[in-house]
Parts: sequence; structure tokens; C-alpha cells
Amino acid sequence: MAKSSTVFVCSECGATSPKWLGRCPSCQKYNTYVEEIINDGSSSSKTSGGIKTARTPQLLSQVKSENYTRIKSGIAELDTVLGGGIVPGSLVLLGGDPGIGKSTLLTEISAHLSLTHKVLYVSAEESESQVKMRCDRLKLKSGDFSLLNETCFENFEGALYNADICIIDSIQAVYTEDLSSSAGSVGQVRECASKLMKIAKSKSITFFIIGHVTKEGSLAGPKVLEHIMDTVLYFEGENTENFKILRAVKNRFGSVQEIGVFEMTDGGIFGVNNFSDLFLSDTRGNMAGSVVALTENGARCMAVEVQTLLCKTAYGLPRRMPLGIDFNKLVLLIAVLEKRCGYPFYNQDVYLNAMGGIKLNEPACDLSICASLISAHKNQPVDKFTAIFGEVGLTGEVRPVNMSEKRVNEAVKTGFKKIIIPYKNLKSVEKFKDKIKIVPVSYVNQMIKELFND
Repeated sequence: MAKSSTVFVCSECGATSPKWLGRCPSCQKYNTYVEEIINDGSSSSKTSGGIKTARTPQLLSQVKSENYTRIKSGIAELDTVLGGGIVPGSLVLLGGDPGIGKSTLLTEISAHLSLTHKVLYVSAEESESQVKMRCDRLKLKSGDFSLLNETCFENFEGALYNADICIIDSIQAVYTEDLSSSAGSVGQVRECASKLMKIAKSKSITFFIIGHVTKEGSLAGPKVLEHIMDTVLYFEGENTENFKILRAVKNRFGSVQEIGVFEMTDGGIFGVNNFSDLFLSDTRGNMAGSVVALTENGARCMAVEVQTLLCKTAYGLPRRMPLGIDFNKLVLLIAVLEKRCGYPFYNQDVYLNAMGGIKLNEPACDLSICASLISAHKNQPVDKFTAIFGEVGLTGEVRPVNMSEKRVNEAVKTGFKKIIIPYKNLKSVEKFKDKIKIVPVSYVNQMIKELFND
């Protein structure tokens, strides 16, 4: 066996030092030295020529294909975000703010999976009795469900091999004795994650790993932590709100466009199937600035209410404050409405909000945002049974979008009576003309005339 030692390496330029330095002498960067493990080079895997013996590469035609049977987690919304279920031998990283419900969600999953699989819950932040209290509060039924309170990786490494599914809560609280740095440091997080990856891939053990987030909302620790993982999930939402959104930012076995909506109650976390109560308000259509957009998130389509509030600016430079919508997108659409449609916003503060905390990133929401801005500018409400989708160009044209058939079908199911769509999408949705009034438009001015009779 080769003996291992540690060295401090600059994460910016790769310079090495036997001890930690606050400033790298090579690149002059501060706080870039992290601790890493190195071998002394006396490994028996070297040949007489000093070259390591390596595995023989295989031809692609000789590699055997493996058909993974996905495991159902017991929560349909989570299975949707994962791409249809849990893939055996995968590493899933779950990040989120403190108190958002990460441990509660994984506890529910563990209890359900323990009925058919061996589950090990390694709690580095809570004792076994605290996890037991949470299970009793949630009234969970469990089978082969084991608990272990340990922070040293070497002390629970042997127990990992006896489980099918392991929960690590959390990776920032676990440390390995190979490094002298404290738990949560860059070197500790990277080394522990690498060891978990080797176990997962060699023994086909599934790992759910909880990760902390920084003040900026990104996962704490080195970026390589996300690179190692097969799936990276973010649990989002305000602590004071009951509804939470689970979003995939990386998924090797499915789409990253999927989102899951959960409701936090005293009895646990439950998936939400009816989105009309979450993203649509009952008072829409009564006040100006409220418009319904049909947005696509992975394999699902949902109706989301967009609200705009205009106030006379008290300063020389008007404010633009969007929530759930890209700031640059809002500025661009305001410029189109001013130049192509003749509606001034230079003396108005614009506040734009997507209901339910959802993020509208796709271009298909452009037309509904424009309708919301014009409705607030005219102080005229839009009918509550009208939905809108379409991309807006800088010339004021309304461009076609994908999944138009699915969007119109969702509008029909939700109970809308009229929908405004791009003209080039009309052919693909003509079969719905008996169920809903379809209004095709080619320019933003045509949409404004249809809604406000201008």
C-alpha cells in the first residue's frame, strides 16, 4: 500500500506548498490554497519502466449495455424531477436553505424505500433519537431502515456496503481522517464526495447527499462537488410559505427542465398536482396588470399568472424590478413596447412578479409579459379566462414557440375560454377550435387591439 500525505494546492494556478498560505506567491490570489491527498509514489501498480499499468480499453461494440430499472421514491413529484425514478448506483445532491425541508423530504423517501430496500440514514447533524422523533411526527411506516449518527467517514464506511440506498445528512458535516482540515472545508468536502462516488459506482449503491448553500444561494464547497454528482437538485421557497419548488440543475438520467411542486404541512411534504391553486389567483381579471401565461417546464405545462404594477417614478431613473423573470428580458420588452407600440414607460417604475415563486425563463412568456405591462399602463384588466403565449422579437413581431399543442390543451383543461397564440402556431392547434376560442396574432399591436379594442 502506498502511504499518503497531504499538500496544499492553489485552486487558481496549481502551485503547491507543504503548508497553508493566505496568499499564493505565484498568482497573488488570496484564500485559494486547499488541502489535498498525495501518494508517495511507491505503489506496486508501477512497472519496471515507471509507468502505471492501466486497464485495457474496450471497443464500443464490446461494451455491454445495462438497462437500469428505476426505483419509485413514493413521491411522484420527485420521480418526475429525477426523470422517472431513482437510478441505482447514482449520486443525488440535494441543496437548499436551512429549514426548507431537505431532511424531511429525504426522511419520507427513506421510510418508503425501506419497505423494499435496505436503507441507511447517516445523520451527521442530528442524533438517532431526533430522526426518530421526526419519523413519529410524520407517522411514517418503515421496514429495513437503519440510523447512524456519525461524522467521521472511516467510522461509517463499512456500514455503507450493507445498504442499497444511503442518505448522507449532510456532506459539509462529514470529515475524513486522511485530511487534517476541519469538516466543511474545500478539501474535506471534495475528498468525502470522491469516496462516496467510488462506493456508489463500484457497488451500485444509491446515495442521496444533502448539501448546504451559501448566502448567494449556490451550493457550499468546491464546484467539483457538483461535477461528481449524477443529479443536482435545489429545494427552493420561502420558509414562511407552504409551497416549495424542487428544481433540477443537473441530471445525467433525465431532463433539467423538470420542476416539482411540494406543499409543506404538519404531516410532512406532499406533492402538488393541481397547479391552478398555486400559480393562479381567484381575483385575477378584477385588477389591471394580471395576465395568465402558459409556460413549459420539461414534460409538463402549467398556467402561471403574471402581475405588473406601475408607479410614477420619484427619481430621474425609473426602477425595473422583476421577480421570477429575467431583468434583461423585462428591459428588452419595455423597449419594444415604447418603440414599436408607442407606450411610454420612461416615467414609470415597473414591478413585475410571477406568481408562486416560479421562474419564467422561456421565450414563450414574452407576449404575456407584454400584455401584463400594457394592461397596467392602460389600467384595464384582462379577462380572467384568457391565456397568452408567444415569443416577441425586437421588431414587435410575435414568433412561434414549441409545444403549442400542449399549451392549448392545458388551457382547455384549466377552463380558459380564449387563448392568444402566434399566427404560425395556428395550424398545429386547429383541432382545439371547437373547445376554445383561438386568436392568432403576428404582431404585438394585434394582441393589444384584441385585448383592449385599440
